[in-house]
Parts: sequence; structure tokens; C-alpha cells
Amino acid sequence: MKVTASSESLGTLDVDAIAVVVYEGEQAGDLVSIDEMTGGLVGQLLELGEIEGKLHEVTSVPLADGAAAGRLIVVGGGKRDEFDLVKARNVAGVAARQLSKRNITRAALWLRSELDAGGACQFAAEGAVIGPFDLGTYKKKENESRSLEELTVHESDERVEDARAGVERGAIIGEAVNLARRLANEPGNLLPPRVLADEAVKVAGRYGLHVEVLDESQLADMGAGLILGVSLGSAEPPRMIVLTHNGRGEGPPDLALVGKAVTFDTGGISIKPSRGMEEMKMDMSGGAATIAAMSAIAQLNPKINVIGVVPAVENMPSDRAIRPGDVLTAMNGKTVEVLNTDAEGRLILGDAVVHAQKLGAKRIVDAATLTGAVIIALGNHNSAVLGGPQEWVDQVMASGRKAGDRVWQLPIDEEYGEQLKSPIADMSNVGGRAAGTITGAYFIKNFIEDDVSWAHLDIAGTAWTEGESAYLTKGATGVPTRNFVQLALDLAE
Repeated sequence: MKVTASSESLGTLDVDAIAVVVYEGEQAGDLVSIDEMTGGLVGQLLELGEIEGKLHEVTSVPLADGAAAGRLIVVGGGKRDEFDLVKARNVAGVAARQLSKRNITRAALWLRSELDAGGACQFAAEGAVIGPFDLGTYKKKENESRSLEELTVHESDERVEDARAGVERGAIIGEAVNLARRLANEPGNLLPPRVLADEAVKVAGRYGLHVEVLDESQLADMGAGLILGVSLGSAEPPRMIVLTHNGRGEGPPDLALVGKAVTFDTGGISIKPSRGMEEMKMDMSGGAATIAAMSAIAQLNPKINVIGVVPAVENMPSDRAIRPGDVLTAMNGKTVEVLNTDAEGRLILGDAVVHAQKLGAKRIVDAATLTGAVIIALGNHNSAVLGGPQEWVDQVMASGRKAGDRVWQLPIDEEYGEQLKSPIADMSNVGGRAAGTITGAYFIKNFIEDDVSWAHLDIAGTAWTEGESAYLTKGATGVPTRNFVQLALDLAE
């Protein structure tokens, strides 16, 4: 979608529809120019209580004869004093979805916000790009529908330059989020590890990233026994994808983003229940977000060196699959007793973070749909973050808050490591039911060197939404693409 900003009068913009945000308690006198464009109809609807301004409320109003646009969409912004950047994004998403449902391809949006113009318009552009995302990629369409293609964000003369910079950044980030969503929504049969690697190569070529794809032979030479072990049960071979952005020139990475990509997870020999297993195509959401974030980082071009490392496997049961009780050897020589083959994400991340450190990374963030336990702890609204040192975790959390990707810290004290002790190997891959999210993260911590700053994001509760909301379709959410991009931008400042 093309998103621009303009201070031109709304009544003269060459668009098919206008979307305007109205806040609770407003009257016709607060919306004089809009009321005039509708011949007083908006004022009447406000008086009658048909338009209340409640958050995400949508009302379609015809414009008066002579208006350049043919339709007005009024979107509720809730209480004005509670309107923030995330609500700006969500309201813009509501507007864009409603416009797309009406087959409108060109529209304008007026937030009527008192927020910083750059930030508000960035978040609005993100929402406008994300909102119309279509989940039904493989549906046979009887009637060809059209989606919103061009959106002009209206701002005042004194704020429009900041708005232009904001919408440019927001559109890039929004498209990256949609890329992550598209990849995570892809069926497992159409996106095995080798095809995910092909997608990463396309992204690299499109945006000027360097890419390296390591196959099973190269992984064997590197001693990546955890990735190779998980992939044994599948006919689909594993891949390790490395994307590189050299924003400050040659040199080691200033930041490594690592994303789990289990393109389909049956649980292996420790097979999952059949109910809901179809959603396990999204077990590569961390890897999808990593690839997508690297696409946005390349376009925004922060003066920082960033690598994205994506271990990609399929976890299947077969006569070749690893069994509970097997012992695997990681890339750094540590051994792991596999007690549960459904705890495979942490295994492939172990090799991936080792590889990131071999490439010189001293600051790492990994993201993974790692544990069901995190959904019990935090539900679907916050990702868990664990790691150290605390200053690094604080940085990741601050970037997440700034990006509108909420995170909540859990402890990772040494005592939790006791649960991972094995009588025959350096560690086991599970530590029992207690504190499952923490022991999952602690497993990865065992592969982090003492001088490396590391944070782990467990996105099992936030990477996927079961139902449709006013501004988001069912399915993959793209979390934590925004957090990853914002972190790179913050570190470059």
C-alpha cells in the first residue's frame, strides 16, 4: 500500500472516501468542517447518539453533493485523553479494513490527534497497512474484490513534514509485519525449510541484504547436532538462514536477531494431541519475524550491523526420528538428553545462538513460540522476556514498549537450571511442568557465553490470534517484528 501525508484540504483531496476519527463526548461544533461536508448529517447523528465515538465504533455517512469524495467513514477513537500511539495504529487498522470491505482503493485518514505527528502517523501507517491483510490466500474468489491501495494521512501545515517522515517509516514496518504474517500463515506443505530459505533469499535480493543458506551437509560439518537431530524425522532437510545488514560497514554484528522456525511441529515421537495441531504451521513465527524485521531494517538503513539467524526444521515422527532418551551434541560440544521431542524449539535455538556468537555477536535477542506455559502465565497480550544482564533486558523491553509490542519480564535465577540436570548428559531439554517458560529459556541460556548480552522472547501467546478483532484478522500477528526493528533503530542512535 502507498501511504502519504498531506496538508491539503480534505474536501479537495482526490480520493474515493474519507475516514475521520471522532472521540467520545464530541459535538457538531468540534467537527465543523466534517459536518459541513455531510450537509449537517454528522451533527445530527451525534445529537441522536448514533455516533458516540466509542473505540472502534464505525459509522458510514454519505457526503454532500459537490464533495470530491463520495463517502465518509467515522471511526471511534474512545476517550481523547486515553488515545495513544497503539490506539492510533488500531483505529487506522479499523478504518483501512472497513474501507477495503467497501472496495475503496483510494482514501484519506484524519486522526484529529494531539499526539506527536511523526509517531502518530507512523503508527497509523502501520495500522493502515496491517488492517486489510487477507488471510484467505487459497480461497477461490467468485467476485474479485479490491483492497485499499492508497491512503493519504491528513495533517496541518505545521505538522505535515513530521507526518511524512512518520508514514514512510510506518508503511515499511507495516509491510514487514505483513510479510511475517504471510509466512507464518503458510501451510506446512507449502513452506518447508528449503522454501522458507528461498523466501529469505528473495527478501535479501529485494532489499540488498547479504544472505547465506546452510544446508544439512554444511550443518553437519559445523557440528550442529541439535538442528540435525530435530530434523531427522522429516523427509524435509533442515536449513540455517543468515541475513546480514552492514549499516556501518564491515565488521562484527552489533545485534543478532535469532528466530525459531519449525515450519510444522507434530511434536515428533512425543506427538501432540490432534486437536489444534493444524495451527502448528505457525511454529516458525519467530523465524518469520526475523526475516521480516531484516527486510525493514535494510530499508530504514540504521547505521548498525545486524544479523538475522533462522534455524529452520520440520519436526515429524518416523522411524528415523529422535526418541525420548536420545543424546544429541550441540555445535559447541555440549550434550543434551532429549526427554521430550516436542521441546524441539529450544534445541534448534541452542545451535543458532552458538552460530550467532561464532559470527561475533555480543548482543542477541531470540524469539520463539516456545512454551504453552507462557500462555498460562501471561495470556495473549504480553510476550515473556527473560535474559541478562538486566540493562540489556531493559533495552529490549523499552524498544518493545516504544514499538507497541508489549513484553513482561520473568525471572531466570540459577536455581531454575537445577531442573534441567541430566544423569547422562550436560543437560536435559525439559525440566518438568513447573516454571516451563523459565526452564525453556534457561536451556537456551546454557549456550550463551558469559560476555554476551542475551534476551529471549517467548511469543507463544502473542504470535497468533484465534479470533478476528476490529483491526486484525485471525491468524499470525507478526509479533515481534516491530520490537526487532525498533531495537535496531534504538541501538543505532
